[in-house]
Amino acid sequence: MKRLFLAISLLAGGLLAQTVEDPNERIQKLVSLQYADPQSVQVLLQTFGVDTRADNRMKIISLSGRRASVMTAEAAIKQLDVPSAAQKDIELTVYFVIGTDEATGPAGGNPIPQDLQGTVATIKSTFPYRTYTLLDALSLQTRSGVGADTTGQLSGNRFSTFRVRSASVQANSMIQLDGLHAGIRIPRTLNQKQDYADTGISTDVVDVKEGQKLVVGRSSLEGPGKALFLVLIAKVVN
Repeated sequence: MKRLFLAISLLAGGLLAQTVEDPNERIQKLVSLQYADPQSVQVLLQTFGVDTRADNRMKIISLSGRRASVMTAEAAIKQLDVPSAAQKDIELTVYFVIGTDEATGPAGGNPIPQDLQGTVATIKSTFPYRTYTLLDALSLQTRSGVGADTTGQLSGNRFSTFRVRSASVQANSMIQLDGLHAGIRIPRTLNQKQDYADTGISTDVVDVKEGQKLVVGRSSLEGPGKALFLVLIAKVVN
């Protein structure tokens, strides 16, 4: 009888050991979303130590990594995938401000608008160029978690460009932009072929408060005596 009890105990212990999951085991998992945008959620999962792939069409996120990390990421997704995470329309406007040491601004430039003069005065306190002008302004509208781009025509066969990989509405009226780029495409001849040099400013992630005039960055144009500044305004449309 003792031998039978011992055998049963050993068998039960073996089965129990088999059911204990190794937290370091590498696993893969597909998680479906109902409300939240997959790309926006994917950005938020970057700190969870898992490999992710998002499919907006199927509204699925693929998780790969340690079991413990994957399970933690899946729990986070469930917290994010709620009705309040529905997409919102976001309007973005970027102003291309040129600062130069010359007495007049570049061809095609316009005076600084009244509502930007305070922002430009702040820029001038750090970068005291002689003249500031507005070269162009581009606006685009996108949805939370979706990218967009637009282009403007400038003089001299130049183009202004503005794009974002994705945008999302955060807490406290903050709007997060991923993969922002804005700049000027200038024609050039390379290897006897017509090409364009893209002079602009790129950021991986930028947070802007709704309605705030945010100076995103500065890029040199035609040497140290001329620079491009980007002023960004973002707002939620609905």
